[in-house]
Amino acid sequence: MNDIQLSDAHTLSTPPAYGELMQCDAVTIQQRVRDAGVVGAGGAGFPTAVKLQAQAEIFLVNAAECEPMLKVDQQLIPRQAARLVRGVLYGMTATGAREGIIALKAKYKQAIAALTPLLPTQIRLHILPDVYPAGDEVITIWLATGRRVPPAALPISIGVVVNNVQTLLNVARAVEQQWPVTRRTLTVNGAVARPLTLTVPLGTPLKDVLALAGGTTVPHPAYINGGPMMGHALHDLDQPVTKTTGGLLVLPADHLLITRRARSDQDVLAIARTVCEQCRMCTELCPRHLIGHELPPHLLVRAITYQQVATPDILLSALTCSECSLCESYACPVDISPMRINRLLKTQLRAQGARYQGELREADPMANYRMVPISRLIARLDLTEWYQAAPFSEESYLPQQVILPLRQHIGAASEAVVTVGEHVVQGQLIGQIPDNALGAPLHASISGVVTAISHSAITISRD
Repeated sequence: MNDIQLSDAHTLSTPPAYGELMQCDAVTIQQRVRDAGVVGAGGAGFPTAVKLQAQAEIFLVNAAECEPMLKVDQQLIPRQAARLVRGVLYGMTATGAREGIIALKAKYKQAIAALTPLLPTQIRLHILPDVYPAGDEVITIWLATGRRVPPAALPISIGVVVNNVQTLLNVARAVEQQWPVTRRTLTVNGAVARPLTLTVPLGTPLKDVLALAGGTTVPHPAYINGGPMMGHALHDLDQPVTKTTGGLLVLPADHLLITRRARSDQDVLAIARTVCEQCRMCTELCPRHLIGHELPPHLLVRAITYQQVATPDILLSALTCSECSLCESYACPVDISPMRINRLLKTQLRAQGARYQGELREADPMANYRMVPISRLIARLDLTEWYQAAPFSEESYLPQQVILPLRQHIGAASEAVVTVGEHVVQGQLIGQIPDNALGAPLHASISGVVTAISHSAITISRD
């Protein structure tokens, strides 16, 4: 066993199997992660350097990947287990955390086998049940630590910082190689000839990614950017891969996941007014409600029709909805979308500058038993036919052109620091964050010539 000094606060005992750690203090780690443009590889893409400035007790890796059909983290871990552990240790050093937890599912056997011999005493695995939404940040914290994040609060309020697998792999590269984020691993699944998980340069058009999967196998395909539960309908395959693109799903245009997403807001509201029978199933299965948040989807649906019966606190509780879609996709027996209604309410409330300030209540004693097994979810979503393994492809791909959005995360867009006609090399800084703004810089994902700069994107054509 080798004793590796990371900082004045940490002496970590690590097996020699996973290599030397850089001698970096917290400030250096934070700065290198910031310079590399690392953001959360899932969700809204919160700038990782900001998270690493917090002081935490627990550094949690969310490796649940509970969205059906996405197969990224569970395949990256066996291939880069040592780098992931180093990323966790850098994160612990930056945040002062004394415990690291990697939360993943028992069915990810190869990942568990790869990680287990590499773990120092400060890091443990937590085995999650194969349920949805085990990968929701708040639910993962509760399952792995027993701590509950209060409504509208951040995990750091209870001493926890959360990052996912691909984020921490990028952290390790940033710290050790000072290499920026220039690529993304994603899954292509569903009605495609060759379902696969692959890594491509940022800015690669999704139509190229689809071609790498052999194209579609149905006559009238439709597309989802992300997973079947929280992903968004995609109408333009010229859209590029970004730092937060987790997957491209292809389904028949008449599939229920497509037709639900095609409904207008007016249709969603009309269905709710007409058929909601206040059965409470959406609330009984709402993960946030189960762990003690006030959020009552059935009352929010009722408030749309009878606004006079809704208290201000109930309306404001919509702001705590994670949009996991369980109420829409699994709970409701009459095909209402409480999640869409919550989203509409959130838009209105945020425009008014409203904030929710409710208290954390007692958790439902049945909470552990009301998480939805993934197998049942797949059947309910009519995905059995399209649920493919999507094995990892080592094939490298270099597109002729990339389109790099200046804003690929929550926060401010970066500002171009290159000009049209300029030659750039892979990894070169091409977009910088405005002073004192929350954001992440942008780097060239391929070498080539800048052929266009707009208010929203930089286009690079390969040499």
